[in-house]
Amino acid sequence: MGTTTAASDLAERVLSGDVRAVARAISIVEDESDASAHLVSRLFPHTGKAYLIGVTGPPGAGKSTLVDRLTGQLREAGHTVGIVAVDPTSPFTGGAILGDRVRMQSHAADAGVFIRSMATRGNLGGLARATSDATIVLDASGRDIVIIETVGVGQDEVDIVRTADVSIVVLVPGTGDEVQALKAGIMEIADIFVVNKADREGADRTAAGVEGMLSLVASAPGEWRPPILKTEATTGVGVPALVDAIERFRRHAPEQLGRRRRARSEFRLRELLAARFMARVDVEVGPAAFTAMVEKITARTVDPYSAARDIIERLAPETPGRSRTGGPHPGRNGD
Repeated sequence: MGTTTAASDLAERVLSGDVRAVARAISIVEDESDASAHLVSRLFPHTGKAYLIGVTGPPGAGKSTLVDRLTGQLREAGHTVGIVAVDPTSPFTGGAILGDRVRMQSHAADAGVFIRSMATRGNLGGLARATSDATIVLDASGRDIVIIETVGVGQDEVDIVRTADVSIVVLVPGTGDEVQALKAGIMEIADIFVVNKADREGADRTAAGVEGMLSLVASAPGEWRPPILKTEATTGVGVPALVDAIERFRRHAPEQLGRRRRARSEFRLRELLAARFMARVDVEVGPAAFTAMVEKITARTVDPYSAARDIIERLAPETPGRSRTGGPHPGRNGD
């Protein structure tokens, strides 16, 4: 059976909501192979209906427990939920160090919840590179809500804003991490702030610190102002208010959702172009020539800009009457 036929068959099963097919499809998109591209192309026209919730924040903030409680609330409201939990990469297997079997056990038997752990595989920004394709699979399978929980890398977790429709930044008092978050770009991506483990000493101080930072940011009349919520994920305290805040954000500015999705489309296209360009470099330039160029840069005999230009010119297709450097071919144009 050919790749295209196999992708079509699997896509039909995903569209029907087959859980085994969804699991298989996510495994395929994680490999980022030709089969992945065929599969996504089949599923993509059937997507765009799910609402993507991003949950990010420093390590130890209790994101997984909060996602577990949030999922329970969404299920009570009648929503089907898909969860992509991005975990650190094992140095031995390349897989996720934490797996879906050790988290969110209360939903393991719920057919309305699909949970999948994905490894970052060294990708910066808190997300696995195939995360967006995994959300496409879950969206196509009919999930109403897809929750994306990032790995917890602190200040670098800004990719979530390029992936989710609403970004929730989770902080925890008493560790100093909340101060780091306030200093970083992570402060600027939040649509909703959550101070989790609010029963700890310093929760009010953390919330006040966030409020103080927000007060320094000028906002236009009617513009969404990120609320600051306090939760205790282990008991569920404050989680209903979080669900309400997500819904209020969703209703606040529908046109913003369109802008975000357009920006997400642009980012993904650029990301794929960059990856395919490098794949073409590997094939057409070759590892040996590429390494030789790196050695020349190291020896200061070639500068990086000239090296990049040379590689691009090697890849540029020739056109009639033009050389790879842009000049006329000898013997043409009247020569």
